[in-house]
Amino acid sequence: MSDRLAGKVCVITGTGGSMGGAAALMFAREGAQIVGCDVNPDTARACVDRVHAAGGAMVSLEPCDLREPSSCEALVALALESFGKIDVLFNNAADANVGWIEDLTHDAFTATIDAEVNIVFNLTKAAWPALKINGGSIINMASVSAWMTYKVLPGLAHSAGKGAVLSMTRHLALEGRHHRIRANSLSPGLIETGATKALLAMPEFAEVMIDKIMLGRPGQPEEVAAAALFLASDESSFMTAADIRIDGGTTAW
Repeated sequence: MSDRLAGKVCVITGTGGSMGGAAALMFAREGAQIVGCDVNPDTARACVDRVHAAGGAMVSLEPCDLREPSSCEALVALALESFGKIDVLFNNAADANVGWIEDLTHDAFTATIDAEVNIVFNLTKAAWPALKINGGSIINMASVSAWMTYKVLPGLAHSAGKGAVLSMTRHLALEGRHHRIRANSLSPGLIETGATKALLAMPEFAEVMIDKIMLGRPGQPEEVAAAALFLASDESSFMTAADIRIDGGTTAW
């Protein structure tokens, strides 16, 4: 265990997934007390077990549907009841529907906005009073899809959702300045996760996507978690309204 996050209480959403799980373990190893959640109870509990096995402190709410404001309020209540405060809010969880515009239904588009934008608003609003007490760090998961497009990825809804997260983060930084609340975002490129492994096994997808990556490979969940750790720590104390692209150089050429 180290101490880059010693004494900090960190709420991380989507801890049953690849990137959320990596962040929970990494943050705990750096001394944070973790409050996790996921819609999948089994993977959420598995993450808690990994953190406890590593000697970390973690509680979790599952199943937790962040599209429901009442679930967000329950998650904040769990954090306060368990650890007494919130220092870091990592809005990592998201879900998206894909489809080119002629195939993308109104319902699928709306569902993506709900699961990528509304959940960030819902939980941030619920956690805002707790964050105002001592200040803190909000980390929102955006995407390189907020900055660019891929010719083989029908990501219209996803790009719209993550573009909104990027803009919302800047406004949260504006409002948070009065309360010592910093707000930044992360924009990962192609990351090898449970959700992308099947796609990466398809040459017609993987070859085009990886060709856009300067480093010639997909990123790993731990590489995204490391950037989130920096934003959660006091090492990033003069950063707010910023976006960090973890994309292996994808958006640079």
